[in-house]
Amino acid sequence: MTTLTLQAADKIHALRTEDGKPHLNLRVYVTGGGCSGFQYGFTFDDTIADDDLIIQQACSDANTSVKLLIDPMSAAYLQQAEIDYSAGLEGERFIIRNAQAKTTCGC
Repeated sequence: MTTLTLQAADKIHALRTEDGKPHLNLRVYVTGGGCSGFQYGFTFDDTIADDDLIIQQACSDANTSVKLLIDPMSAAYLQQAEIDYSAGLEGERFIIRNAQAKTTCGC
């Protein structure tokens, strides 16, 4: 099961609010490329396909929730993955912790 952390949900909500587009959902996808053969991508999307995997996560204010969308092909690669958000000395970013990934790339 793919999970979305509370920190990631809060950041998605904050970004939607800043842009004035509270209807947007975060889509995560896997494409070919990168030095390990695959790379992850993120985009905001207002369209939910019939076959999308939808993961809904409540935000810390408990009155708001966000949706993470994953297409079927990407869902196969993201089973047991955790989508998180980190803000630190290296900057701010969404992070995917994927138990299925055999290798990772630092570039």
